Amino acid sequence: MPLPLPLPLSFPLRRRAVASLGLSVLATALLLGCSRNASEQAPATAANEPVVGGTLVYLEQQAHTNLYPPAGGFYPNGGILNQVTDKLTYQNPATLEIEPWLAESWTVNANATEYTFKLRPGVTFSDGTPLDAAAVAKNFDTYGLGNKALKQPVSEVINNYARSEVVDPLTVKFFFKNPSPGFLQGTAVIGSGIVSPATLALSLDELGDATKIVGSGPFVVAGEVLGKEVTLKARTDYNWGPAKLAHQGRARLDGIKIIVTPEDSVRIGALLAGQAGFIRQVQAYDEKRVAERRFPIYAASTRGVNDSLAFRPDNPLVADVRVRRALLHATDAKAVVDTLFTANYPLAKGVIVSSAAGFVDLSSQLAHDADKARALLDEAGWTPGADGIRTKDGQRLALSTYESLNYLQNRDVLQLVAQQWAAVGVKLNVLSGDLGSKTIDSLDPEKTALIPAMVGRADPDVIKSNYYPTNRNLLLQKGGTSQKVKSFVDPKLNGLFEAIAQEPDTARRLALTQDVQRYLIEQAYVIPLFEEPQVFAGAPWVREIGFEAVGRPSFYQTWLAPH
Repeated sequence: MPLPLPLPLSFPLRRRAVASLGLSVLATALLLGCSRNASEQAPATAANEPVVGGTLVYLEQQAHTNLYPPAGGFYPNGGILNQVTDKLTYQNPATLEIEPWLAESWTVNANATEYTFKLRPGVTFSDGTPLDAAAVAKNFDTYGLGNKALKQPVSEVINNYARSEVVDPLTVKFFFKNPSPGFLQGTAVIGSGIVSPATLALSLDELGDATKIVGSGPFVVAGEVLGKEVTLKARTDYNWGPAKLAHQGRARLDGIKIIVTPEDSVRIGALLAGQAGFIRQVQAYDEKRVAERRFPIYAASTRGVNDSLAFRPDNPLVADVRVRRALLHATDAKAVVDTLFTANYPLAKGVIVSSAAGFVDLSSQLAHDADKARALLDEAGWTPGADGIRTKDGQRLALSTYESLNYLQNRDVLQLVAQQWAAVGVKLNVLSGDLGSKTIDSLDPEKTALIPAMVGRADPDVIKSNYYPTNRNLLLQKGGTSQKVKSFVDPKLNGLFEAIAQEPDTARRLALTQDVQRYLIEQAYVIPLFEEPQVFAGAPWVREIGFEAVGRPSFYQTWLAPH
């Protein structure tokens, strides 16, 4: 089932409406959150010796939308799913190696069309049902094939899925129609969290309710206030964390209170006042304020496609590659980073982040050169008009895009790019719009000539996920929803994506990954800007925050030091 937009926009949005919470409103909920009351005081301990107990207050900028695991790409969704679900495998965030978790071991055939996993014994879902081969098979049959009756779409991280086979109660085998070399890493991502068969029996619309998500993770959902708050409590019988982690057994925290707090100043104020222990989405301009108080800042890499602008070549104004190349060279990404961000946001050197597998440095092809941009526009027949905006055949070179609330300071980024493009005679309209019109217009290349783009995943398949026609399709091949233009299809580009998804030889797969990055820039389909991390901040007494490989927090090992 195609996902024409990034997952956050493709899933039910019933939880988007979030009331603003002032600091005074938060106070009652926070007072006990990151401290211990008299009945739960831990015994005196060395400052660096982990202790068990206490509740962490975690302030999240946005409400979750849907907790069907493949929707975990939206960070508020993933922040909950990462605490209540486990994965078959664990991707070590430092080495990116795949390690045992729910699966003790696995084998893969030579051409990556058959995967067999041996499961750990004794694992249960929080409702007491066994996490066995049948349950795992049901999960991946759903993620790999979708369920149209329940409106559950295919996961974007699974390619060429055919079927599963329950070999015995603790052994499950998966078969693929064509090689699927990214599947092993796909079993470690947030979108492959294992949930109970009872959860998968619910429709997609029902899975926005956090209390209906039954996983095997170290925490369970204890309660929810719609659009405002989710309360998690530790499973005291949990004993199957990733095999190589130093900490084993139950989570050290007793619970987590996730409070939706849209205002940046309120999140920062609550953290610095000791009323919250951890917050997500620290804006670059707030980092200094936090750091000066010696509160740790965590800039977790998303290890995927850089924060970029993606063109829709079906829009006639950008159909000419010379126009797209002109706009690439009109863009001064370094000025964007220097003006708006900090050292936590490295300048993009290519399509994907520099620490990603298969990265190729294309900096020389991304150089800002306004004179070259003007020459390309002249060559393409666009001449400056009386107001400075170029025209051709009576039409102005005026493009529109919508800001993305999911990307940090995206409106400021787009407005700065608009100033840079104006210097070479191109108008960029930066639109807000209501969610409905934005979603509809973003699928029409005539109305939205380009779109902000980035996605996190520590596997070469991440590029395909962003641009392939049956995944996110950000280039809108075949015209998206436009009734007038449906001409743009790039068979060479799609062939490269398909080859990456099917190449079992690692060296060859990485070479193909470099080829597709070069081609995306050669055709100026995308303009990379910077590497976008997920930036969090924590109190000094909140210890051992973990992050999975693309920057979602894990509180399994976290503990609260006496303070």
